[in-house]
Amino acid sequence: MIEAPGRPQGPALLEVRDLHGWYGESHVLHGVSLDLHEGETITLVGRNGAGKTTTLRAIMNLLPRREGLIRIAGADMMKVPVHRTAYSGIGYVPEERGIFATLTVSENLMLPPTVAPGGMSIEEIYDLFPNLAERRDSPGTKLSGGEQQMLAIARILRTGVKIILLDEPTEGLAPVIIQRIGDVLMELKKKGMTLLLVEQNFRFARKVADRFFLMEDGHILESFPTSELDARMDRLHEVVGV
Repeated sequence: MIEAPGRPQGPALLEVRDLHGWYGESHVLHGVSLDLHEGETITLVGRNGAGKTTTLRAIMNLLPRREGLIRIAGADMMKVPVHRTAYSGIGYVPEERGIFATLTVSENLMLPPTVAPGGMSIEEIYDLFPNLAERRDSPGTKLSGGEQQMLAIARILRTGVKIILLDEPTEGLAPVIIQRIGDVLMELKKKGMTLLLVEQNFRFARKVADRFFLMEDGHILESFPTSELDARMDRLHEVVGV
């Protein structure tokens, strides 16, 4: 892995080394390596199909086949059963959100198991997401896309995990909702939450990310601190095509 200048020192909370992943016979991850330190936010960027979502799924043990090394707080995660992965302190908010449509906001929030101490209470969730407090009795089918995204994040915060993986959290959302989600992520950073984003919206990501990792064809091409984002924009346009 090409290390970014200004990379945090000390042991990583999440460490990924030489990660390979397959869908059936298709070899889609080719030696991905990255590290994420406690309280840090990193963002994966790349074209559609670059392997960003697959990297998140591999970390969560949701791929049919994977090889390499994944450690959380020094513990080897490669042989941990998928249903025990969250108990290692990591949660996943997929792009499709996974809201239970027939359940109310409050009922959705009550579903996740507690996997570690320190999860937010319902009252703390409603303080963080006033929109959800207003819609607490509304079923998932009645929520806007932005409200569903807030609820998906809120459910993970109930569990007590220390690392959250978010896949395209602003995709298709109105600017005012994007701003609100950005505010929430900044608040979580202040509380010491560790975040790994897949996000194409650089303007949004630069407000919360400490480092960027650029992906192409299942590889990490390079990584750099957010302070270098402007200087790297030509390179990003070349690789990402935005």
